[in-house]
Amino acid sequence: MLAKDLHADDVVVEFILSMVKICACTGFILFGIIDNCGGVSSDPRGYIGARYWHQPYSPGGFNNGFQGFCSVFVTASFAFGGTELTGLAAAESANPRKQIPKATKQVFWRITFFYVVNLFILGLIVPSNSDVLLGSSGANTKASPFVLAIKTAGIKGLPSVFNAVITISVISVANSATYASTRTIQSLAGQGMAPKFLAYVDKHGRPVPTVILQLIFGLLAFANESSSRGGTLFTWLLALSGLANFFVWGSVCYAHIRFRGAWKLAGHSVDELPYRASFGVWGSWLGIFLNFICLMAQVYVALYVSADSVFVLTRTRYILCSLQHATLPALN
Repeated sequence: MLAKDLHADDVVVEFILSMVKICACTGFILFGIIDNCGGVSSDPRGYIGARYWHQPYSPGGFNNGFQGFCSVFVTASFAFGGTELTGLAAAESANPRKQIPKATKQVFWRITFFYVVNLFILGLIVPSNSDVLLGSSGANTKASPFVLAIKTAGIKGLPSVFNAVITISVISVANSATYASTRTIQSLAGQGMAPKFLAYVDKHGRPVPTVILQLIFGLLAFANESSSRGGTLFTWLLALSGLANFFVWGSVCYAHIRFRGAWKLAGHSVDELPYRASFGVWGSWLGIFLNFICLMAQVYVALYVSADSVFVLTRTRYILCSLQHATLPALN
């Protein structure tokens, strides 16, 4: 929604990559529905329905109980992160009063379609106890539930196409993350909250020092190639990113509460705002509460870790990471 208001050279690559992912996600949803109903002739399972939600594939309800449920919060947080880029893009939007509300109002429906529907389809056609998911390590595309679903259906060639889409998606996520992190650090430096040299912007509007800093930290990804500790490092980086989202969105909610309080104190009414949050201040209080509950759930998992919760985290990590790679820019 904001692409047409930003500089063309900043968004054309992201626009193309996002279109590829939107087509891939839409195509997978259609494939999943057909496969689940038994419409794929090469799939020996026939009609699948909800068999993977019952014995012997699943004990019913939450796998590994409440602790297994809590253990995936941090991974889900990582996968759902990124919608805040809509607000970040306001700084480079020619008409933020018009485009920001329009883009923000569509976030809910985009999350519902690209995240929730895809996860629902995956849960129907991919068994949660798959050896491919449980035996994976690092950030390997072979563990992608999208690829696993297509391979299980016996379709030739399409798994390679989806592997290519995942690779494109990773590049797209890196592109979005570079935009977000460099602009944020440059803004902090410009306000005196980071080293002053990071505030530099060249004549083309590029924050060169922050881009270099971001690329240096990006080199940490190569440590994942270590056969002995790569998976451990990947899990730590994933956890840091996921937990950071709880603090980010808790801060966003609190900032909204403080803003509305200051706005009212200054004698203004909400009718003057170009965009109002659907649930107002109470929605932000609820957001803070839910973020706090998720943080406490991670403390619980850390204090009472079990082998079962590790297996659940491993399996869910690849499902949600693959989904995040495939859908993130579609939300922005």
